[in-house]
Amino acid sequence: MTAAGIAAERGLEVTIIEKNPLLGKKLLITGKGRCNLTKYCEVPELIKNVPVNGKFLTNAFYRFSAFDTIEFFNKLGLETKIERGNRVFPKSGKASDVVLCLENYLKKNKVRIIHKKVKSITNNLSGFEITLSGNVILFCDKMIIATGGKSYPGTGSTGDGYKFARKFGHTIIPQKPSLVPIETENFYKSLQGLSLKNIAIQIFDKSRKKVYEDFGEMLFTHFGVSGPVILSASSHVRHLDHHLLKIDLKAALSPEQLDKRMQRDFQNDPNKSLENVLKLLLPKKMIPKVSELSEITGKEKVNQITKEERKRIVLVLKNLTIELEKFRPLKEAIITSGGVDVNEIDPKTMESKPVKGLFFAGEIIDVDAYTGGFNLQIAWSTGYAAGMSC
Repeated sequence: MTAAGIAAERGLEVTIIEKNPLLGKKLLITGKGRCNLTKYCEVPELIKNVPVNGKFLTNAFYRFSAFDTIEFFNKLGLETKIERGNRVFPKSGKASDVVLCLENYLKKNKVRIIHKKVKSITNNLSGFEITLSGNVILFCDKMIIATGGKSYPGTGSTGDGYKFARKFGHTIIPQKPSLVPIETENFYKSLQGLSLKNIAIQIFDKSRKKVYEDFGEMLFTHFGVSGPVILSASSHVRHLDHHLLKIDLKAALSPEQLDKRMQRDFQNDPNKSLENVLKLLLPKKMIPKVSELSEITGKEKVNQITKEERKRIVLVLKNLTIELEKFRPLKEAIITSGGVDVNEIDPKTMESKPVKGLFFAGEIIDVDAYTGGFNLQIAWSTGYAAGMSC
């Protein structure tokens, strides 16, 4: 939609071919229906948050930065707001307003929209011939493939673009889930639905070398773990092989500070049971698991807890360890990692190197970023580059 609007604004005759009955279906579900448009930050920070081929996007990000995105939408009549972590959202908090804004942009610039499936594409010296369902045939001089990846196939992202790109001789990097929850051992299923804030995580590989760390929020699910820090970890850790997740439940306190805090809590209520006093430190759902791992029942009065037992509790709170088993399937991933090889795309224009007149934009390209608005910024920036360059 961005690429089409930009191209049409320059006076080109533009057609969008969309197999869904409505536009922006995937956009509607981003940011839990609120649409995290971008991150309010400079270009180097954008690049830093794209672990896969971030440098390829340098030109695109400088041509159309996060600040340009905000200005672009503001000019189209969409008010925006900056929230915690410099994440940018529509002021209304509705992803549907972003879609409506882009639809109006397309209408204003007379973009034609055809709701049909693409059956085949061929090219020759004069351009491209596109055959649609119902045997409708279109001809065009330039073509932008912006079909997304393979995640959330219910929104239409079923990997069609890879097939088209491969037909034109492009190398397709194998797809993997990115920004995806992780399955763990059954051991933690009792914590299903529990959300944790202000925690620190570390991930260690099978040789117990630290490969990732983060701070923020996470969630226990019926299959394992999810939430922002877990999704970002999945983007960074490319495969799982006996990896361990360590959670620091009290990241703001050193072990010594945590021990002193517990001692104060114990002194304030010496005749209360441990499980009751731990409610001051932990969510209720977490207490049985912490007691189990600390090898105490939780029914003991705190004036009976020994120094050794207290140190065991501190150790558990600072090092809750879970074995990670596997990523959830690609269809559940927010982003698809893999796609058209960046070495075969001009980073300034998004034009195919082997096929002149063919351009790519968005998730079909082998680039993916952490959660927090960065993947949508890739969409806006590459869409802008393709729309301007075609």
